[in-house]
Amino acid sequence: MASWNALSPSIVEYFEGEDFYRCGYCKNESGSRSHGMWAHSMTVRDYQDLIDRGWRRSGKYVYKPVMNQTCCPQYTIRCHPLKFQPSKSHKKVLKKMLKFLVKGEVSKGNCEDEPMDSAMEDAVTGDFALINKLDIKCDLKTLGDDLKESLESEVKKKEKTSKKEDSKELINSQAIEEKLGSGEPSHSIKVHVVPKPGKGADLSKPPCRKAKEIRKERKRLKLMQQNPDGAFESFQAQGQTPSLFPSKTKSNQPKSLEDLIFESLPENASHKLEVRVVRSSPPSPQFKATFQESYQVYKRYQMVIHKDPPDKPTVSQFTRFLCSSPLEAENPPNGPECGYGSFHQQYWLDGKIIAVGVIDILPHCVSSVYLYYDPGYSFLSLGVYSALREIAFARQLHEQTSQLCYYYMGFYIHSCAKMKYKYGLKLKSEKNTLVYSTG
Repeated sequence: MASWNALSPSIVEYFEGEDFYRCGYCKNESGSRSHGMWAHSMTVRDYQDLIDRGWRRSGKYVYKPVMNQTCCPQYTIRCHPLKFQPSKSHKKVLKKMLKFLVKGEVSKGNCEDEPMDSAMEDAVTGDFALINKLDIKCDLKTLGDDLKESLESEVKKKEKTSKKEDSKELINSQAIEEKLGSGEPSHSIKVHVVPKPGKGADLSKPPCRKAKEIRKERKRLKLMQQNPDGAFESFQAQGQTPSLFPSKTKSNQPKSLEDLIFESLPENASHKLEVRVVRSSPPSPQFKATFQESYQVYKRYQMVIHKDPPDKPTVSQFTRFLCSSPLEAENPPNGPECGYGSFHQQYWLDGKIIAVGVIDILPHCVSSVYLYYDPGYSFLSLGVYSALREIAFARQLHEQTSQLCYYYMGFYIHSCAKMKYKYGLKLKSEKNTLVYSTG
């Protein structure tokens, strides 16, 4: 492995002019245009500078789209992992994986192509869930006289309101009978109408109470139990009202991305998932030992997902596309433990590889190159799940080296619906909605 202070310079062979080739997105035979060069070797710092300026690599070929001429403009898009907050859709994917690992549940449908930029945040249902769990029963005898009177007056008011509404409904029902009947209407019969929301089917019962009122009552009850000698009266004497909305504690803080991903599994879990990071260039012993299994997953993926014929995804094509890399392996003293360079992030389920994320670890970012997976597990939304895992991985590397603080998701193409999740990941990490133009 090359040392940080004795690196060879980057050696590239630039191709003059612009390359014209078939677009993989709109299928235009010669619409995709880019600058290109063959990188025989390249330092991670040089490649970091290139991807910051809109270049990307495919194997050892490094290219940059000509934005004002290419048929499908490709924008460099990146995410701030430290600011990233998973959306409702992201949590749905993570929970789906958790249910599969714990109980072996297989969700119906496939949300692999669903946009991940959920515009609506999670509904606030924690208070209702907490009330149901605690099953709070308020005993008026345990409360002070003032509190008892206030609660009883509230009940009386609601009963009066309920009786008035019942009488109105009775009058309305009689008017309906007078219009529909041929003889005199019967005043002793009440027409049953659909109960109004919040009252329930039995109108003789008091209306359902709002969760906000139950929370207030619960708070008052707690104060009285803590100081039965008149804590509530002391607040009133001082002209103060006890806070009904205490500051959030760690117990009710929203779960972080790591909490959702690395939630502990029971001993009797149905499945076991392990993610291993192995260096692909130069190939490590672990990479060599799993090469054939990894290739077979890639072959199935290309044939099923991209409809390639069986003879197209060859070993040489796989090696050239996803294993060869111009990046020199570097391991500086202030860098991450795994060092910089090109890696494969392997997803092992019950002892077999089901997905592989090809990534580059650079001085300032983790760059996603490609993902392929076993089509038999597409119900797990592995495209989105792997992106969330790579964001968490970038956050982990940031703890080891502070300057590594970005996650590059490759190119974003606005006209490609399957890439909407990339833009959603970006929006969940920063307020600025502009992508980074490749110029």
